[in-house]
Order: sequence, then C-alpha cells, then structure tokens
Amino acid sequence: MAIMAKKLQPAKTAAIEEAKKSFSDYNDFIFADYRGLTVEQITTLRDKLREKEAVLKVVKNNFARVAFGEMNVEGVADYLSGPTAIAMVKEDSNEAAKILFDFAKDTGKLTVKGGYVGKEIYDAAKIEAFSKVPGKKQLIAMLMSAINGPAQKLAATLQAYVDKKSQESGDAPVAETPAAE
Repeated sequence: MAIMAKKLQPAKTAAIEEAKKSFSDYNDFIFADYRGLTVEQITTLRDKLREKEAVLKVVKNNFARVAFGEMNVEGVADYLSGPTAIAMVKEDSNEAAKILFDFAKDTGKLTVKGGYVGKEIYDAAKIEAFSKVPGKKQLIAMLMSAINGPAQKLAATLQAYVDKKSQESGDAPVAETPAAE
C-alpha cells in the first residue's frame, strides 16, 4: 500500500483525484513497463489501442496505488513499480492485451507485467494466454456463423427440392387433344 503523508499537498491530492477519475471510467487494467520506448513508439501504441477503445496512460506509481486503493482494486500494487504504463480498457481486454504483446514482440522494449481483468489479478503469463482468446465480437460472429450454416444448408436443400418439383411439373409434356376436323 502507498505511504500516505499526514498532510497532503493540494497538487498531489488533485493528481490522485484525477487518476481516480480516469480509472473509474474503465473496467480492466493492463500494466506494462515502457522503459526504452521512444515517443513515436508510444504514440503508435496509443493509436493502436485507441482503435480498440482502450487508453494508454502513464501515472506516477504512488498516485496510482492510492487511487486504486481508494477504488477497492486490490492486488495491483505489485505491478506499480518502475516505469509503468497502464492500458485501460472498457471491454474486450483480450484485444488490448494482444496489441500490447504484439507491440512488445515487434519492439522488444515493452514488457507486460500483469493486469486486473474482470475483478481478477492476472500475472504476465495468464494475461498472455488471455490475449490469445478471441474477442467478444469475434466470438459472437463465430456463434452466428455456426448457427447460420445449418439453416442456410436447410434453406438451400428445400429450395432445390422446390425447384426440382416445379421443373418436373413444368417439363412434362401437356397432352394435346386432337383437333376436330
């Protein structure tokens, strides 16, 4: 837990409140060591995360510890040491984690420390495994195609049957009655 002074400076109190306000808008947090990344690389990473409705923010570790403590988010203090960037995600945390791990593989400088996902603490190995799971939208698409596939086959079979029957009845020669002479 963070060490709290008896009398906090107004600037520090404001910084902690700002951190709490930022954190309260998001459900899940992924912690990463960004040491060695250039400003361009961090900007690129932020842009990629923004596409997935996630935000990458750097907050002083002590301020983050206090803010998370006041929000009753337990167990994240272990990840708040050294240079720490926090990826904040509203939904589909696995997609944000995938972006972080792909970026870490590409640059070799980003290290994912762990995360707080679904009110549960994930270590680096668990968050990496989590990043390989398809996202919510992908899972819904997979489910819909699994449901849609047999229905489409049934509809195509029924349509083929109807076409065949109509062809059989339409192709049969109509018996002509001899004309009266």
